[in-house]
Amino acid sequence: MSLTRNAAETIAIDCFTWLVGNEDLLPVFLGYTGASQEDMRSAVTDPDFLGSVLDFILTDDAWVIACCDAQSIRYERLAEARMALPGGDQRHWT
Repeated sequence: MSLTRNAAETIAIDCFTWLVGNEDLLPVFLGYTGASQEDMRSAVTDPDFLGSVLDFILTDDAWVIACCDAQSIRYERLAEARMALPGGDQRHWT
């Protein structure tokens, strides 16, 4: 099922909140994106940034499981949300 962009942004913001609360994973995310904590405060409403949050979480099955379990959402929902955000329609075959 496809999501509206608004619904996808809501899911991504919830994932971002989960990520910020994860002391072990947040520094990895900051290194992955090159963002600072100050950048994150202003970027949380940017759909491109929210896509990068989902891209990051989707790189590791354990992170997907932990994030989705914490929010009681289906694991597939993160990929569905990513597809509804800018750049999410691009196929990656790696």
